[in-house]
Amino acid sequence: MKPIEVRSGHSPLVLAMPHSGTFVPSEIMKRLNERGQALADTDWHIPRLYDGLAGDASIIKANFHRYVIDANRSPEDESLYPGQNTTGLCPLIDFEGYAIYNSGMEPTSEEIQIRLETYHRPYHAAIEVALLRGVENFGFAILYDCHSIRSEVEFLFDGKLPDLNIGTFSGKSCDFRIEKQVAEICTNASQYSSVVNGRFKGGWTTRHYGRPGMNMHAVQMEIAQSCYMEESAPWKYREDLAGKLRIVLRDVLTEISTFAPNITE
Repeated sequence: MKPIEVRSGHSPLVLAMPHSGTFVPSEIMKRLNERGQALADTDWHIPRLYDGLAGDASIIKANFHRYVIDANRSPEDESLYPGQNTTGLCPLIDFEGYAIYNSGMEPTSEEIQIRLETYHRPYHAAIEVALLRGVENFGFAILYDCHSIRSEVEFLFDGKLPDLNIGTFSGKSCDFRIEKQVAEICTNASQYSSVVNGRFKGGWTTRHYGRPGMNMHAVQMEIAQSCYMEESAPWKYREDLAGKLRIVLRDVLTEISTFAPNITE
């Protein structure tokens, strides 16, 4: 299987999907324990949820699972949220804080470097190309990072997560007007709760590519999975729920696309 899938569009908008892939090479899968092999921390159904919503945007999708290597972590494995529970570049624990490898089967530093070269770097090279093409062709580019997570994960956050979690690295990763417009659409969707820069402020992708001074803007959208699917195996997609959410997501993507040409004026 190819590590990534790329759809090159003709738009300043780029959708990135780092955690929806489920491919784990057999030599890694056999070293995972039962919890690891369940792949419970997948951003389930994200490509289906966003299918057809982004017009002619470019889409970069990681086919590999985050347990192989997390495409939304720094290559140096620096913590995104110092002092808070999180998972690393090549996770050793799941979102509940439990080990995912059989004892003694964890990846070595040499293996992590191989995974970086095989999976992580091609994914980010594709994002870089798409964003630079957007800047060249349109004068700017916007990265929209697509995520989802179970609505209740005690190891990572207290209580129930808001439905729509907008991350802009505390306003540093995009023009303030982009953040404002996305937030207003989510707030006006009264059936959903939302927050800006709450528990999830944007991962490494948002922080790395969000360079407003260079006409590159980045926004992360972390969606509580209860909004569109069943939150336990077999992780069923709920068309009745997803159809309503897709209307809001379409509005967000449409507004970004129409608003963005005025950002640098």
